Amino acid sequence: MKDILNKLSSYNLFNYLSPGVIFAALAEYLTQFKFIHDNIIISFFIFYLIGLTISRIGSLIIEPFLKWLSFIQFSEYSDYVTASRSDPLLETLSEANNSYRTYCSLFLLLLLLKGSEKLVINYGIINTLTPYLLLIGLFSLFLFSYRKQNRYINKRVKETSDKVN
Repeated sequence: MKDILNKLSSYNLFNYLSPGVIFAALAEYLTQFKFIHDNIIISFFIFYLIGLTISRIGSLIIEPFLKWLSFIQFSEYSDYVTASRSDPLLETLSEANNSYRTYCSLFLLLLLLKGSEKLVINYGIINTLTPYLLLIGLFSLFLFSYRKQNRYINKRVKETSDKVN
């Protein structure tokens, strides 16, 4: 377990593991749902997956929505890459920025979880559909996350190869 923790970056700890732990603890306090397992290793991976999922929802849903509302603005990605080479603080600021987005997602998901608890209590049929909806939702979320990450990689490769040529 210690080796696993040593290999996690601060980004992974603050944007995946920490929100996962906070979500699980608050969800157990606010709802009937239980996310904490007796086995600490299993709990660690559950928290990490929950946090990763929360982060992806922030990236794929909250961020575009806030951009659409003009609540936030982004610089061109190529400008960010260039600026980050000369300003080392920019990476730290970007990590903090992503942390805030993740926590926005966390609290929104807690509200939705509490709302879904009411639906499950009032309409039992939703309870039978929940595992299927959850799996379809997670598959879709990570499919689109994969596509978004692939686009970033392709953009970086193209910009790097354009500079070399």
